[in-house]
Amino acid sequence: MCEIEVSAVLPVYNDREALTAAIPRSLAALEAIAPGSFELIVAEDGSTDGSTEFVREYETRDPRVRLMHSDERLGRGRALNRAFTGAEGSIVCYYDVDLATDMQHLGQLVGAIREGYDIATGSRLLPESDITRSGGREIASRGYNMLVRMILRSSLHDHQCGFKAFRRDRLLDLLPSVRADHWFWDTEVLVRAQKNGYRIREFPVRWRQGEGTTVRRRDVIEMGSAVIRLWWDLHVEKG
Repeated sequence: MCEIEVSAVLPVYNDREALTAAIPRSLAALEAIAPGSFELIVAEDGSTDGSTEFVREYETRDPRVRLMHSDERLGRGRALNRAFTGAEGSIVCYYDVDLATDMQHLGQLVGAIREGYDIATGSRLLPESDITRSGGREIASRGYNMLVRMILRSSLHDHQCGFKAFRRDRLLDLLPSVRADHWFWDTEVLVRAQKNGYRIREFPVRWRQGEGTTVRRRDVIEMGSAVIRLWWDLHVEKG
């Protein structure tokens, strides 16, 4: 059995339809960059639409696919923590199941970790980025990331792009301090990593908005509140 170098994670919640394309396209992309030395982990988070059964059946046909199922809803952050902790690769990465970020960038993402970076992240907000999304989401994203840069003193441009890779040992060192259990996980990991001197590579990507994605007022308020809570943790409680 070949040693696993790359563990790729697909966070999934009621994404049965998206999985039909995401799994085979992921396997093809991973085979091209880490032939015979990767695993694809589907971090399935309490789905009720048949996602679990679909992946379980796929798993029986292809040993490169691993299902990590949760009966209860964990939230994106906790599901990722669980998957990365249980991963076998020295390099771990994840990307959104709708494949909004072009998979042509996967080699670049993993390659940055091979080159010595602790974290690599795609960016939709660099001048060279090629993105298509609604005006409302564009405004919300730029406003949110500006807030993170101003309040949390981050040097990065896009904190929430669902396309990231990590040196697994360095990520596991960081996770005990990360409190976010859902969408804010991405931002908190990047901010705390910078605070701890991690080497981070941010690069532009081609990104297309998935169908049915919307920005809710509640999401904006919750993310803004999370920024303030993290500032408090870092500067008042010295988290």
